[in-house]
Amino acid sequence: MKLHESNPIDRNRADGRQDCGTRRAFLKRGALFVPGVVGFAAAASSAARAASSEEAKPALRIGMMADVHYADRQTAGSRHYRDSLVKVREAVECFNGAKADLAVELGDFIDAAPDVATEIGHLKRIDAEFSRFKGRRLYALGNHCVHTLTKQEFIDNSGMSAAHYSLDMGGFHFVVLDANYRSDGVAYGRKNSRWTDANIPQDQLDWLAADLRQSKKTSIVFLHHRLEDVPPHSVKNAAAVRKVLEASGNVSAVFCGHSHRSHYAEIGGIHYCTLRALVEGPGIENGAYALVDLFEDGSIRIDGFRMQEDRQIEG
Repeated sequence: MKLHESNPIDRNRADGRQDCGTRRAFLKRGALFVPGVVGFAAAASSAARAASSEEAKPALRIGMMADVHYADRQTAGSRHYRDSLVKVREAVECFNGAKADLAVELGDFIDAAPDVATEIGHLKRIDAEFSRFKGRRLYALGNHCVHTLTKQEFIDNSGMSAAHYSLDMGGFHFVVLDANYRSDGVAYGRKNSRWTDANIPQDQLDWLAADLRQSKKTSIVFLHHRLEDVPPHSVKNAAAVRKVLEASGNVSAVFCGHSHRSHYAEIGGIHYCTLRALVEGPGIENGAYALVDLFEDGSIRIDGFRMQEDRQIEG
């Protein structure tokens, strides 16, 4: 496998790729593409679309974002909580314009409200934006999602169906994991946890092994926390989780968030991709989201928008 990674955002570079097929302007690795506008960026975009028509079409396209942290509260440091509302709105418009088959949010969808009623209000408001996506939506629980709320309260007030689950779609098997457990096995909820103490309990590991064993399809795993050994952002029993993934022989990639920075690693033949946090930075121009194309030959293309980097993983 080979990885081709773009440089971090180069604001002076006009890049190829598509403009998401919408009427809004989207920032693609620093180049602004506005459909219908004549100019260098528009010409580059048009040429890239013409060239891309000769490329293999993806077997499945996924819209993806991480660490939304929506809350109706004042900015704290680099986290602009209220701005996440318009950032998610733009991301979903992009996903719809690009005809994504699936949309995934990788946890910390909300932040940490002082009380349950306020938190549910935040969750319903941001989920109303996410639910504009015209396809299936997947949710991974983040530690902030279940700081004030219980897991069941998050599920009951969003489009989420369960804390961990799996499904088949477009020739692929998708697994969503939940690492929001303390070392003593107690589930996060009601401000009872430390964000540095994340674990996947044994019963979920047993479920994961059985789930992967019964599937013959290429598998993609989503969760909030990282599975590389990168404390304090990694799952404490990450090595045990990776052992299960590697033993299955059919897991291609793991997508996560949590550390707020883009990252890539290959461990045991599996690709670990961390997305940049959407909440970081003021205004819509500091959004971060991606279109992830999965190809039949095992290749994965990550088209980053706004502040999210591109990556190309060859099969």
